[in-house]
Amino acid sequence: MSGQLAIALAVAAVLVVVAAVVLIRTRRVVTTPTERAVHFALQTASQAARSLRTGLSASSARDALPHLRALTAADALALYDPVGEVLAHEPADDPLWDDALTAAAAEAARTAEPDRRRVLVNDPCGPESPVRALIAEPLIADGSSVGVLVVATTQRPGPGMLGAVGEVARYVSSQIELADLETSRARLDRAEVLALRAQISPHFIYNALNTIASFVRTDPDRARELILDFADFTRYSFRAAGEYTLLADELRNIDRYLTLERARFGPALNVKLQVAPEVLNVVVPFLALQPLVENAVRHGLAGKGGGTITIIARDEGADCVITVEDDGAGMDPELLRSGDIDALTPAENAARSESDGAHVGLTNVDHRLRAAFGNDYGLVVDTGIDAGTRVGMRVPKFRAGIRA
Repeated sequence: MSGQLAIALAVAAVLVVVAAVVLIRTRRVVTTPTERAVHFALQTASQAARSLRTGLSASSARDALPHLRALTAADALALYDPVGEVLAHEPADDPLWDDALTAAAAEAARTAEPDRRRVLVNDPCGPESPVRALIAEPLIADGSSVGVLVVATTQRPGPGMLGAVGEVARYVSSQIELADLETSRARLDRAEVLALRAQISPHFIYNALNTIASFVRTDPDRARELILDFADFTRYSFRAAGEYTLLADELRNIDRYLTLERARFGPALNVKLQVAPEVLNVVVPFLALQPLVENAVRHGLAGKGGGTITIIARDEGADCVITVEDDGAGMDPELLRSGDIDALTPAENAARSESDGAHVGLTNVDHRLRAAFGNDYGLVVDTGIDAGTRVGMRVPKFRAGIRA
């Protein structure tokens, strides 16, 4: 589905909800038939959307059908999956929904064409049934069939009812499409977290274990502490819970990482940390800071034998601004303008056989920030050859629907 369509569907859904909220919160007395009809339609559509936003299933169909029946003014209706298997029908227990209607509705759903409705009139369920017409309206999401809405009526349908059924089917399709979009985005977020985990530098793990081994005989207590730090670092980095975490937890894991790196570099690696207490509970994408700090150590300072990393998290009104800065080798700004913010520095290209594939993807973090908070919240990178690198991110302190 195109981004424009997703935006249009989301805006339409928001307008429906906003209109309903305005009517309710202004406490205006709804007096005219038109106002009552508008209020009823908005409220009913909003209730159906809550069920369908999880996707089309037997459970969501069962919850949504009473509201859809109210919108269509149908005597009975059912939702079918793309292969014509019934998901639910409404009324659930009613003599109207007898064997004849069940069989006729199932046949209408199975034979409905994906791009047009099918209308069966003249006693489609037999002369014994009160049903006088069946309307099978296909549900189309992202250009493909996702199901069929079948409406039964005890009167021959006129243009008004056919139009209403068509609009309700389009509304159902849009909600299913939005649900698919949310599911796809969640799958993408999970895949990107897995990609980050896979890219946690094997070079770092190798060096950390070597460093710990070097302390085993000379300083066993220090070796024990580093082993615990390494265990906590890997436990956090490969945890199973969620795509988001608290900034405090992310910073705690960064401290473990830097403790292991300081054990290897010794006094050559300096770390400065400035964090405003009020932003510690801000929610950030999981593993959003680890790539920034690891790139500062590996791409910025390792080639120079050390240097200083400065991590700042400050409160800026509705946002929290986080920067990771190093005074290391830096990189060519042209690589940034070309979009290749994961490119290796010249020194790393010379030693590519050792470090190829080991650097963690800043592009991944940038995509996740934009997907979660919008295009105003991507990474900002300021760098130059032999001038160090500063990478900044801005995240909202509060965002509905996003929690650790």
